[in-house]
Amino acid sequence: MALATVWNYCVPLAIITVACLVRTARCQAVQAENVTVLEGGTAQISCRLQNYDGSIVVIQNPRRQTLFFNGTRALKDDRFQMLLFTPRLVRIELTNVSVSDEGGYFCQLYTDSTHHQVATLSVSVPPETPTVEVKQEAVEGGEVELTCMSPRSKPAATLRWIRNGRELPGVVSQQDNAKTFSVSSTIRISVERKDNGAALSCEAFHPALGGQKRIRHYRLDVNFAPTVRIVPPSGILREGDSLSLTCSVSGNPLPRNIQWSKINESLPERAEISGPTFQISRLSQSHNGTYLCQAQNNYGRAADHYTLLVYDPGAVVETHSAVPYAVIGGVLALLVFTVICVLIVTIWCSVRQKGSYLTHEASGLDEHGEVQEAFLNGNDASQGKKEYLL
Repeated sequence: MALATVWNYCVPLAIITVACLVRTARCQAVQAENVTVLEGGTAQISCRLQNYDGSIVVIQNPRRQTLFFNGTRALKDDRFQMLLFTPRLVRIELTNVSVSDEGGYFCQLYTDSTHHQVATLSVSVPPETPTVEVKQEAVEGGEVELTCMSPRSKPAATLRWIRNGRELPGVVSQQDNAKTFSVSSTIRISVERKDNGAALSCEAFHPALGGQKRIRHYRLDVNFAPTVRIVPPSGILREGDSLSLTCSVSGNPLPRNIQWSKINESLPERAEISGPTFQISRLSQSHNGTYLCQAQNNYGRAADHYTLLVYDPGAVVETHSAVPYAVIGGVLALLVFTVICVLIVTIWCSVRQKGSYLTHEASGLDEHGEVQEAFLNGNDASQGKKEYLL
C-alpha cells in the first residue's frame, strides 16, 4: 500500500516533566512527541531526555503494559523495536500500525519520584475506493436510487456525486464503528431511455490522501421496451430479383428473439431467416403481401411491417408504351371536334347572309312597279323619279 508508509509529524512538545533531585540540585526532564501515522505504516515514538543521570526509563503502551525497561524488551511483540537509547534520546519503532495501537504511550522517568510524559499515537485510516449500490432496477419513466458507500475511514471520509461535471446533492449518513467510520451518500434521479449508459461518479475525499481522491465510476442501466424498424430495400423489385430485409431492434435488455411473419399467410418456402435478416430469392408476384417483424422483452413488445409489391417487367413496358398513344388519340379527337364546330358556324353564317339578300331584292321590285305606274298616269315624272329613284 503506497500510502501505508511512515507519515509522522510532530506537534508542539508536550509539557516537560521535570524530576528535580534535591540533593544534587540537578533537574532531569523528559519530553514526548505526538505522532500521526497511516494505518499499516510505521510509527516512531521518541522520548527526549535532559540532564539524564542514568535513572530508570520505562516506555509503556496505552494499556500500561511495559514495552521497554531501560532499553530492554519487556513485551513480546515483535512489531516494537528499540531504535535508539542514549542519554539524550530514547526512540522505539512500531511497524504495521493498526487502529488498535492508537493511544498514549508513556515515557516514564524513575527518580526519587516517578514522572512521565505521554506521546499520543494517532492512526489515520484513508478510505478505499467507494462502492455503488442500486436499490432497485431503473425503468424508463421512473426513478432510481443510488447509494455510494465508504465502509471504513478515520476520520470520516467526505463523499460527493458527480454527473457531467456537476455535483448532485445527496443524503449523507455516518456511522461510528468504534475507532473508524462508515459513510454513505444517497441520490434519487429520474430516468428515461436516453439516460441509459449515462456516466456518474462517486468521489471520496480524505485528509490522508494528500489532496487526491478515490473515485468509483458508474453507468446508469435503464430498462426500456424495444423499438423495431424494418430497413427496406432500395429501388423497384421485379420478378426474379431477391428481397433482403433487416429488422433493426433496440431495447434494454435487448430482445433475444426476433420473429418474422406474413400477415394472413404463412411465410414463403424460399424465405430464409437469420436473426434480424429476412431474405427471399427469385421473387414472384405470389410473394406479394405484408411482412411483419416483432420483438419483445420484459418491458414491452414492438413491431414494424413492410409491404412487398413485385412488378412484372412486361406489364411495366406495356403501360409505359400505352401512354403516348392515349395522348395522341386525345389530341386528334380535339382537332376533329374543333373542325366540326368551325364548319357548323360557317354554314350557319352563310345561310343567314343569303336570306337577308333575298329579302332586300323583293323590296326593290315593289318600288320599281310603283314608279312605272306613276309615269303612265301622267304624274310628275321628275318628282316621282326623284322620289322613287333607287
